[in-house]
Amino acid sequence: MIKQRTLKKVFSTVGIGLHSGRKVRLTLRPAPPDTGLVFTRNDLKPPVAIKAEPERVNDTRMATTLDKDGARIATIEHLMSALSGLAIDNCYIDVDAPEIPIMDGSGSTFVFLIRAAGIEEQDAPRKFVRVKKNVSIHVGDKWASLEPYDGYKLSFAIDFGHPAIDETAQFVEVDFNKENYIESVSHARTFGFVNDLEMLWGMGLAQGGTLDNAIVLDDFHVLNPDGLRSQDEFAKHKLLDAMGDLYVLGHPLVAHYRAFKSGHEINNKLLRALLANPENWEFVEYQDEHSAPKAFTEAVKEPSN
Repeated sequence: MIKQRTLKKVFSTVGIGLHSGRKVRLTLRPAPPDTGLVFTRNDLKPPVAIKAEPERVNDTRMATTLDKDGARIATIEHLMSALSGLAIDNCYIDVDAPEIPIMDGSGSTFVFLIRAAGIEEQDAPRKFVRVKKNVSIHVGDKWASLEPYDGYKLSFAIDFGHPAIDETAQFVEVDFNKENYIESVSHARTFGFVNDLEMLWGMGLAQGGTLDNAIVLDDFHVLNPDGLRSQDEFAKHKLLDAMGDLYVLGHPLVAHYRAFKSGHEINNKLLRALLANPENWEFVEYQDEHSAPKAFTEAVKEPSN
């Protein structure tokens, strides 16, 4: 059967919160089967544990934030994207601040740390959420949808009307039946605009943003001396974010996600709309690799290089 997965051992790292600007210590620990992804604010007395679930997302301004009894954990999407891409089902995630550290602004650092700790299969079937009917959310000209698909595919289109972004790919598509998260998605960094900084600072956001953890743009150019990691990095990061937002579901999706200008708010509304009608979805398990889409067998194997 396709089995659940967790870490082989505990690891910790320290980084800066993108929005808080605070030093943050992050620890990931193995968890038993059917635990899910459980975040804990261990700086609070008593500590507050928050399981990643769509209804726990209550703030989507510039990041995805979990909340329970007033305890918040923000900017979870990049870590969640890496956990999704590496097929980690069960994990305890401890943090001593109200935000996950930004690291280099992509999923790459989390991928490196998780792979270094090791991944372990567990003696329990992996539970997938298979989309049975089209579900969509529209907010103005922005939209996102989930459609039936035998595997996991994401298609994302952007439109920022910015000269430097317009010169890059406006549409990306990743089909995990054919591609690998580490090579195709994990490297794409978050980005922001110099002109937005004063507004964001006034909202208490982007306090820790630097050229080391984000792509920064003025009115016309990318300001990072080394430029972009790839010509599709802007669109690919939006896809990376979407993967993290969707993994708040707590289970991998068997679906095709399509989006135009979507963000954290629409992605969370999409999950809630999916779950609102039992006819939209069903749980499935795969008894062997031959019956499962390659997205859940080949795509989660370690790259040959």
